[in-house]
Amino acid sequence: MSSVPAHDYAPAEPPLTMFGPDFPFAYDDYVRSPYGIGSVPESAHGTRVAVIGGGISGMLAARELLRMGLRPVVYESDQIGGRMRSVPFEDHPGIVAEMGSMRFPPSSTTLFHYIDALGLQTEPFPNPLAEATPSTVVDLKGVTHYAHTLADLPDVFTEVSVAWQRTLEELAELVPLQDAIRHRDVAALKEVWNDLVVRLDDETFYGFLCRSEAFASFRLREIFGQVGFGTGGWDTDYPNSILEILRVVSTAADDHHRGIVGGSQQLPSRLWSTPVEDAAHWPAGTSVRSLHEGERPRSGVVEIRRTHPDSYTITDEDGRIDTYPVVINTAQAWMLLNTIRSDERLLPIDHWTAIERTHYMGSSKVFVLVDRPFWKDLDPVTGRETMSMTLTDRMSRGTYLLDQGEGRPGLICLSYTWADDSLKLLPLDPAARMDIMLDSLAQIYPGVDIRSHVIASPVTLTWEAERSFMGAFKANLPGHYRYQERLYTHFMQDRMPAEHRGFFLAGDDVSWTAGWAEGAVTTALNAVWGVMHHLGGATHPDNPGPGDVFDDLAPIVLPD
Repeated sequence: MSSVPAHDYAPAEPPLTMFGPDFPFAYDDYVRSPYGIGSVPESAHGTRVAVIGGGISGMLAARELLRMGLRPVVYESDQIGGRMRSVPFEDHPGIVAEMGSMRFPPSSTTLFHYIDALGLQTEPFPNPLAEATPSTVVDLKGVTHYAHTLADLPDVFTEVSVAWQRTLEELAELVPLQDAIRHRDVAALKEVWNDLVVRLDDETFYGFLCRSEAFASFRLREIFGQVGFGTGGWDTDYPNSILEILRVVSTAADDHHRGIVGGSQQLPSRLWSTPVEDAAHWPAGTSVRSLHEGERPRSGVVEIRRTHPDSYTITDEDGRIDTYPVVINTAQAWMLLNTIRSDERLLPIDHWTAIERTHYMGSSKVFVLVDRPFWKDLDPVTGRETMSMTLTDRMSRGTYLLDQGEGRPGLICLSYTWADDSLKLLPLDPAARMDIMLDSLAQIYPGVDIRSHVIASPVTLTWEAERSFMGAFKANLPGHYRYQERLYTHFMQDRMPAEHRGFFLAGDDVSWTAGWAEGAVTTALNAVWGVMHHLGGATHPDNPGPGDVFDDLAPIVLPD
């Protein structure tokens, strides 16, 4: 199994990648360059840099800081991984429930650079109607439809698909937008995208659909919201800014997903533990983990203060106090408002406003381990599989069947829900959540006794209830573009007052593509460039970094 199949990367024309559209910098080329992503003066070697948060963004930032010869000091309140959380089942090695990130688009080319570099393998993820999915069931309003492809569903589903494509082409200039992304034509891309930002910043996703003649029918909008295309229904995103959706569809972020074999948490874990052989200053065999006492990260941060002369003093949960010349915060930005006592001098006031206005989506999952992949059994009457990947308007919403291989137990994601659907589960314990989902699925598959196959306690998680997250990911509301532009461009600190320099933000919630690991990766690279620049370092002239070319690629700034 390769990370990215050849057919995904050898089409007749260049592939779609997550290149922009807001900041069209080629991060994938930047990290693959033989010149490296930058260096600091020898006098800065060994300088300690605090990295708050042990998710993919924090671990990648720490690893690249180490590569430059700096000494990252990681703070983590729970476990390495963040929302790449793979929960194992006792006595069943290699089988994990992906409670956060579980599917990655090949268009995330910077992310896949690190997946490949660390020796991880990926496999196709069984999204609805995907080639890797044996069959899909769509159950709406008590009517069940079985399908292998879109053509197997009633004509109304094709109408919805056509309406969505038509809407994107007519109202969002999808064809020229994607052509510019494919060919990395920065001028053309910025011309199209900046115009869309000006026109659509105040528009909800639902309002955008309602303006389309193709979606004049409420029935089509309802079906699209409940079923959608790609990963499933879109209705939980209906209140969000349409710009959030356009970033996903224009960059193929919702297509051809792949899962990491053995669990996504391996990626941040390997960034933490794998030696960096080509690091400046440090001897061969040095890893981020080996630079930490007991090879464990510091405990979670409880306070950050600005101290004389230009330093940052951090107190952790163990009461330990340390001071650093520079800090990267990759934890969810809301933590700076409540769970971490934060000196107001960390950020300019308009950045605090942007953090306060950040909107997070909630999400819940419920997994069960079953004795075997019984869903592959064929019904003697219909000849169909016993169960299928299922999309429904019932409580379970999305059910995924995850085959673990011949002779092994099977894994079922009974339910994957968002926003209001996630909140409906918040007060329920794991057993109650499982019961609701089994009851829901029993209405769709009346002759299938799923419970009789369950061999372990259900595993569940609701991200909005997690103290260190308070949500699954950021999702801008209409009018939030200005806030996002402030947070994303924060790494360009030369234009900021001196008292606000040296504290950097990273993580997918300050990226343009929240909820996608590519956004966590690219903002980590922005922050690393910022730290390097802050400490007097520079990139190689043949491989400029995001800050070096910022003025040529900068996101549009909307007037107040």
